[in-house]
Amino acid sequence: MRTIRTAGIIAKRKKPAEALEVIERLIGWLKARRITPLIETDLAEHLHTVEAHAKAELPGKSDILIVLGGDGTLLSVARLIKNSDVAILGVNLGGLGFLTSVSLPELFPALETILAGNFSIDRRMMLNARVYREGRLLAEYTVLNDVVVNKSVLARIISLEVTVDGAYLTTFQADGLIISTPTGSTAYSLSAGGPIIYPSLDSILLTPICPHTLTNRPLIMPEESMLKVVLRSGDRDVFLTMDGQEGIPFLENDAVEVGRSDYTVSLIRSPFKNHFEVLRTKLKWGER
Repeated sequence: MRTIRTAGIIAKRKKPAEALEVIERLIGWLKARRITPLIETDLAEHLHTVEAHAKAELPGKSDILIVLGGDGTLLSVARLIKNSDVAILGVNLGGLGFLTSVSLPELFPALETILAGNFSIDRRMMLNARVYREGRLLAEYTVLNDVVVNKSVLARIISLEVTVDGAYLTTFQADGLIISTPTGSTAYSLSAGGPIIYPSLDSILLTPICPHTLTNRPLIMPEESMLKVVLRSGDRDVFLTMDGQEGIPFLENDAVEVGRSDYTVSLIRSPFKNHFEVLRTKLKWGER
């Protein structure tokens, strides 16, 4: 990793005020080490003496991104990275996250370790999703966690025709379908009965949501697979959601093609806990 001269700071968008005290301390800490802090414009009204940029510009202008918030905040940042190789340090302002695994008390010790060069980076694969309506490209997304097709609360079971690399797999009769990365295996897929996949593995996970046929089980596909999902039922209360944060209506005969993205996200590992410690803590393994 190159020498750190600039550090972008992004805070939880809904409640940035919660992070202001931390950010002010962080700015002073960075300046004392001759590192230029950069903040997103949403914070500029509170912090007038710091260089501000649009959130989408920060990855390209920073040697490191410090994300203060939770996993949702980090997911929104991950979708901005694209062809930037900037490393992200995720800091959870509350408890502990799967992606934001550094706690607030660990922030400055973690940064000291990073500046000393004693850290590791996880390169996480992402997915690319192309949505088609009547044969025309409607939208395109890059996601870190998952692409989800699901129905609203009152909708009937939906029919989802799935092919893998052009070969017909099956038509799921279910409440929906989750296509996720290994990173996303501990998100919605986990609650739907999917397996936990070690995040550095490269694979694509297909998890049906409450399938009508109980033998429809989660499938782990090779990373180079191209999945196509077509809605074959006429229910209009179906949505396609990306990382649980962006979504569009998914209509009858709409199709989404999902495959590995050309982009990856570089996450700085916590110097103080490994992935299994995070799993044990988050999932409360071993507790009675």
